[in-house]
Parts: sequence; C-alpha cells; structure tokens
Amino acid sequence: MFKAMLLEQSDDKITASIQDLPESRLPSYPDDGEVTVAVEYSTLNYKDGMILRGLGRLVREYPHIPGVDLAGTVEQSSHPAFQTGDSVLLTGWRVGELHWGGYAQKARVKGEWLVPLPDGLTTKRAMAIGTAGFTAMLAVMALEERGISPADGEILVTGAAGGVGSIAVAVLAKLGYQVAASTGRAETHAYLKSLGATNIVAREELAEPSKRPLDSERWAGCIDSVGGTTLGRVLTQMHYRGVVAAVGLAGGPTLETTVLPFLLRGVSLLGIDSVMCPSERRLAAWERLVADLPMDKLDDITTTAGLADLPSLADDILKGQVRGRLVIDVNA
Repeated sequence: MFKAMLLEQSDDKITASIQDLPESRLPSYPDDGEVTVAVEYSTLNYKDGMILRGLGRLVREYPHIPGVDLAGTVEQSSHPAFQTGDSVLLTGWRVGELHWGGYAQKARVKGEWLVPLPDGLTTKRAMAIGTAGFTAMLAVMALEERGISPADGEILVTGAAGGVGSIAVAVLAKLGYQVAASTGRAETHAYLKSLGATNIVAREELAEPSKRPLDSERWAGCIDSVGGTTLGRVLTQMHYRGVVAAVGLAGGPTLETTVLPFLLRGVSLLGIDSVMCPSERRLAAWERLVADLPMDKLDDITTTAGLADLPSLADDILKGQVRGRLVIDVNA
C-alpha cells in the first residue's frame, strides 16, 4: 500500500483526498512505465494548482494522481539505465497530467523520462528547483545562446517573486547580470533584492497596454512568466536585438502586439518549453543549475509542506500568493 493524493470526478466536480492505495493500482508496464520510484519529494507549480482545482482540462481521465515533478529512489527497474537504489528526478513529459504523478509515495514511470540525480543535489533540493527552476535555467540558456551577456544591459524578470522568477533572478545575478525584478507585491521587494535584483519594477508599470508600437529601449533581455498585456508591453521596450524568453501565462494567453519590435529592432521572442524538452538538454540544464544556482539562496526561499496542505496551497498559487518554492514531502 502507498499513500497518495487522489483526484476523483463526480459530474463536473473534482474532489481531492488522501488515500491508501494498493501498488496494483499503479500504471502497468509496458504501456506506462518500467521503473517504480519510491517518491520522497514533489513540489507545487502553477500547473499543479490548476490540476488540483480541475482547471484547463489538463487531466483527461479520473481517478488521477497529480504532481508534475517527483524525486526519489528507484525501487524496481527493467530499464537498462536505472538500477534499484538509484536516486532520480522527473519533471515534465506530461506526468501529473496524462500520467499519474508525484503526489504519492510511489510512482511508475518510463525510464526515458527520468534524470539521474546530479552530483551536488539532494532529492529535496531537486524538488525545490523542480519544473520552475528547470524552466528558469532553460530561459537563461536561451538568452545566452542568443548572445545576451551581462555587458549588454539590464535583464527584466516578470512575475519575479514566483517560482520561475525567483530562481531566474538568483541565477542571473550570480552570472553577473543586472536584474530588474517586476512584482505587484510590495512586501517582496526586500526578498527579491536578497536574491540579487538591483532594480524593482512595479507590476502596474507593465500592465497597461502601450500607447505606441515602440517605447524607449529599456531591456537587453527578459524572462517573462506573465504573458498577456505585460508581454505585449515588454516587447515595445526591448533594446535593439533584445531577446524575450516567454515561460508562462499567469496574466493570460492572449498577446496583442505589432510586428514593429521584430522588424525595426530585431527583437527575438523565444518560447520555452520544459515539458517535452529533449533529454540531452535536460541534463545540460540540470548541470548548469548545480553550478549556477546559489544553493544557500535556494534553501532560503524554500518552504516544505505535506500532501494534506495541497488543496489550500493550490488556491494560494493560483492567486499569486506563493513566494519562492514549495517542496511537498509525500511521506510527512
């Protein structure tokens, strides 16, 4: 038997409860996986909040175990790359959406979805990073690969007090970039400066649509987790050949803009996908996180909770009231 957060559907209502399930309920090989993981930790991302509250039609079949991230120890494996006792982590691959996920003491997954736990990381720290931190590093790498360096000017991070934003600020600051952190919460200003932000930008500054197709140049690069009107406004403020890495849509999926930032300033808008990211790039991003994310700062912004806390935390993250990273101890 193993403990799990189980989502069930009755009519159009989704209910969440902690249940003890037999291991026979886990997905069966070969359709859904050849590795059984004894899960130690998961985490809470914005997408998890949506799934826990039945939003976005992300889950197709119920009953369902959510949790898009997990880390733990291999318990059984018929995959050649993993042996019993190996420490592993998993983010993405639509685990927690189409496939049962990490809000349980056991998970059965495909070996190709797993990443060996990098040297220098514990399973708890890996989940403090989670999809949010992994996505942040992919965005940093995208800026670097388009030639954006610390000498080029200020990098804007929107939604900076959230999970992606917090880790993006910390990594960029360690790499020597000047970081402008955008937030709508005055109480997070000191927090963001402790992560390395050199400038705080009020959310309201970016929330109104631009009255002109091009504003004054402000940002060499941007990591944007808001989307919507904010992204449209930011595009008008980019430097010549500036780069925007779009990672989220907390402010909505609709983008209203013109082609002028792209044609007259050569701005690049890059989409960052962490879900189906190829394995080779995953490994590179996790190695970069070990090297370039200050672990003391990660520990400072991490809070630990249990499975029973998830329903209320889901509401908090959807309202933008979560700061930093939340680790879920599935054995608590």
